[in-house]
Amino acid sequence: MAGGRRVEAASGRLRAWFVWGLTVILAIVVALPERTANAQAAQRKGNDTAAPSPVDRDASGDSPDDPGPLAMDLSPAITHAAVRKAAKKVADWQLQRQAMFNQQWTFAALYDGLLAASKTTGDPRYREAVEKVGERYDWKLLDARFPHADDMALGQAYLDLAVEAHDPNRSADTQAVLDRLVVRPDDPAKLLWWWCDALFMAPPVLARMSAMTGDRRYLDTMDREWWQTSASLYDPAEHLYYRDSRYFTQRQANGQKLFWARGNGWVMGSFAKVLEVMPKDYPSRPKYLTQYREMADRIAAIQGKDGLWRSGLLDPDAYDLPEVSGSAFFTYSLAWGINHGLLDRARFEPVVRRAWAGMLTHIYADGRLGSIQPIDGQPGKFKPSASYVYGVGGFLLAASEVDQLAQKR
Repeated sequence: MAGGRRVEAASGRLRAWFVWGLTVILAIVVALPERTANAQAAQRKGNDTAAPSPVDRDASGDSPDDPGPLAMDLSPAITHAAVRKAAKKVADWQLQRQAMFNQQWTFAALYDGLLAASKTTGDPRYREAVEKVGERYDWKLLDARFPHADDMALGQAYLDLAVEAHDPNRSADTQAVLDRLVVRPDDPAKLLWWWCDALFMAPPVLARMSAMTGDRRYLDTMDREWWQTSASLYDPAEHLYYRDSRYFTQRQANGQKLFWARGNGWVMGSFAKVLEVMPKDYPSRPKYLTQYREMADRIAAIQGKDGLWRSGLLDPDAYDLPEVSGSAFFTYSLAWGINHGLLDRARFEPVVRRAWAGMLTHIYADGRLGSIQPIDGQPGKFKPSASYVYGVGGFLLAASEVDQLAQKR
């Protein structure tokens, strides 16, 4: 009897353990999809904000407390000599920091600007610095986040240097990445280019690749994705782009809609790059021209008294300092439009002249270009000394077009 009770008790304990274990397993199985979905959502959210690593932030610029005195040897005159001097001063300062150059999106506009600076000044050192970057990374793009537009931005410089050197090796990896992009099906639940900065990062690369190869697939992909992004982020009443969907309902302190200067600067810079290589008979080219001119008119109308634009475009009184990176891309794009006969010279040249003169007041004696908002995705405040590579790139691109403006007078 006692033995039987012991066997029965052990059997009961075994059944209890079995039931408990089965319950735990079922709970895990039920919870696993939700945990996976939550993890994937968190990962998507992390990709959406695309927060740069601390290393990238450190490499892309700084904001010292004591940057030294401002430059006193620059002239706002729109002449080749004066523009060249300003471009060279800023480019030389940045070139001293080329040990920090890398493949991140933050540097892509700088490389474009350095290539332009070599043409503006006749100094090959700026182009050679960008060539060294390509050689260091074997002319490859970052590819861990495909199809993220930021990681394609470096392709602009690679393609320019490939054309110049007649070297297909310089464009091969960029083309391979774009070949994957053009066959990628769209996700109806999420825009490919869900933030307006993306319009500067990927579209010019696709447009340039189409021009290089004669393959319209690259341009058609760019065109489809551009207008999907525009349908979401472009405000047809304000003629400005929201940075992304988070800002649809946000307002500035004065009650105005929130539009970020650099975000709209990215878009305006892209218009110049895309339209330059887009065939004149491309079916949707008139749509680009219409939106470009709408934005140009709006940006000119809200220019500050100092010639520059604040970080929050529609509430300038809320920001102590002008934002030079957005201002630089506006200046570049407007001057480009004048030079290519797409914007009325009488209307826009005074805007460009004021903007150019305004930016020069933020150059320090050693060549540092200040008043550039650090890496962000919305309007913000910063130190007068803040200098970041994308703003320098925008300034050098602006210098290249202002120089052309001077020579076409």
